[in-house]
Amino acid sequence: QVQILESGGGLVQAGGSLRLSCTAFGTIYSRVEMGWYRQAPGKQRELVAGIGSGGITNYGDSVKGRFSISRESGKNTAYLQMNMLKPDDTAVYYCNARYTGSLYWGQGTQVTVSS
Repeated sequence: QVQILESGGGLVQAGGSLRLSCTAFGTIYSRVEMGWYRQAPGKQRELVAGIGSGGITNYGDSVKGRFSISRESGKNTAYLQMNMLKPDDTAVYYCNARYTGSLYWGQGTQVTVSS
């Protein structure tokens, strides 16, 4: 069984920064693919950023150039560094991990950006 633990959300002013952390733990014997999605009220969940087991990254169009995903070497821990935050970035941010064909989700962490 794989579990996901997220942290780092909060309230920040527009133009500010936050860093989210995500750890996948449990019965895991290799590196997992990890990603961040977000869901704002009344909107569909959308990709923010993903990072493969080999470190290849991809980003949603709305965050390119502002957000950066990375992972801790040798661990199933990923970070999402969010810079130049905008009110439109306000959402619940969910971390996921893909392992042996299954996708596991965290509970989500709220990010609120005030104007």
